[in-house]
Amino acid sequence: MNTLATNTPRDYELGVRNHLPVIAADIIYEGAAVGVVDASGHARPLTAADRFAGFATRKADNSAGAAAAINVEVVQSGEIVLAVTGAVITDIGQPVYATDDNTFVFLPVGAVFIGYVKRFVSSGIAVIGFDAPDYKDPYGDSVRELVSASLTLDIQDTGKTLFVDTDAQTITLLTYAAATALNVKVVNIGAFGTVAVNIDPAAGDLISGPNDTGADGGIMTNTKATARRGDYVVIGTGGDDGYMVEEIRGTWTIA
Repeated sequence: MNTLATNTPRDYELGVRNHLPVIAADIIYEGAAVGVVDASGHARPLTAADRFAGFATRKADNSAGAAAAINVEVVQSGEIVLAVTGAVITDIGQPVYATDDNTFVFLPVGAVFIGYVKRFVSSGIAVIGFDAPDYKDPYGDSVRELVSASLTLDIQDTGKTLFVDTDAQTITLLTYAAATALNVKVVNIGAFGTVAVNIDPAAGDLISGPNDTGADGGIMTNTKATARRGDYVVIGTGGDDGYMVEEIRGTWTIA
């Protein structure tokens, strides 16, 4: 956790402002990402359970007050310079998330969607375009898991979005006969050219994709040399012989 304990002025390029009632007994510092508590509608320093509302333009000290005793002013849309963990020059257009009011990442697991990379500034620093009322999380409301080591799926993985952040790991599919209505999205969350993702069916099963009918036991791979953060494939149950590619982005081969 890296939550703010002091004012942190931000560099804004554009902005539309709003005013929100602050939760009881808390302080929102200048520059903090602000979240709205679903159960009460009050603003607080953002947590992973909140809805993103913008960035605080000045300190709102309600440490001794009741809920809604004061408001916090936020910039709810615009562009802002942020430190984003792992940001590199190839990340233009990538969605950005927050795990607290001052920690910004690309991994959507346990985090809240903030906006998109507009411009690279320097290693780990980027200009983020944000619009709290209107921008929607591109990964929707799926159940999300981080995959840092090879994983064998079971039927309880259907409906999940799996984010792979480590090179040369393999997602092993269920034997097709056992995979009743399996549907899973696999996302490469590594920086450009750093992570290869493999999807391996059973020896007697195949994966059929666009312009590729596959072969029994053929492994589907997101080619490392051209892999971009956010490349993905959605795998679902297909015909009699195995799995079908339902959606795809990036360069994937089956061999």
